[in-house]
Amino acid sequence: MNFFIGCAVWAYKGWVGELYPQGTRATEFLHLYSRRFTTVEGNTTFYAVPNQETVTRWANETPPGFEFCLKLPRDITHKGLLQPAIPDALAFLEQMRPLGKHLGPMFAQLPPSYSPALIDDLTSFLEAWPRTEAPLALEVRHRDWFIEPYQSNLTEILVKLGVGRVLLDSRPIYTGEDDPQLNSQRRKPKLPLQLSVTAPFSLIRFISHPTLSENQPFLEEWVQQIEQWLQRGTRIYFFVHCPFEERSPGTARYFQQLLEQNNVAVPPLPWNNLEHPPNQLSLW
Repeated sequence: MNFFIGCAVWAYKGWVGELYPQGTRATEFLHLYSRRFTTVEGNTTFYAVPNQETVTRWANETPPGFEFCLKLPRDITHKGLLQPAIPDALAFLEQMRPLGKHLGPMFAQLPPSYSPALIDDLTSFLEAWPRTEAPLALEVRHRDWFIEPYQSNLTEILVKLGVGRVLLDSRPIYTGEDDPQLNSQRRKPKLPLQLSVTAPFSLIRFISHPTLSENQPFLEEWVQQIEQWLQRGTRIYFFVHCPFEERSPGTARYFQQLLEQNNVAVPPLPWNNLEHPPNQLSLW
């Protein structure tokens, strides 16, 4: 399976009654989520590292083919230099080993303060990661990474090491009418979208607008781009975020429909195969 789709989290109470049946308990969220989507970004590990008992339970609760794409903890990526944190990063990977085949590519999100001046530190960190055992992707947020020569330098390193590039698409929440309520929720940075693949896989983080119609032109672009990459054999992980998380599952499901309507070769969405699915999420 070369295409995976999901959201940033699975434990969201606001999805009860629509994505999840009425009366669903928090302990059932992951089981139900993994029968509706094929991957999850797993933002939870950015804030706290689960013990191996919890990780083993995650593996046992999810069906074959479901993958976790976990974010490296902020204590590793957001404390300054990366090289001193290499032992902690490797220890985190070991802690996640019980996921087995459920462990998809992990990713390191660097803060806006981490600039190209630290490229030697970044290279040392990426070289130390066992990339052939556990694929790794990188998300950069300092604006200089998106201009030359730093953009090309980073791409060269990622391609050489087989490290993926996280593609953050926050365009939808910075377009359209100025919405004071949305402005207060814009926590994702406004950065250029660089459409390049540096590894056999790609992680796409789509920051959707709460109003589905505002996302339409961007989703249509992604349909075409993903079709091209899938034809080349690239494995795609597509994650839908939203400042109002209630809307994320519905937008993800809608994007699956767009892919299918355009005859893109993607596997069926498990959510659509449920015998008695909950009511469809409101899309607007």
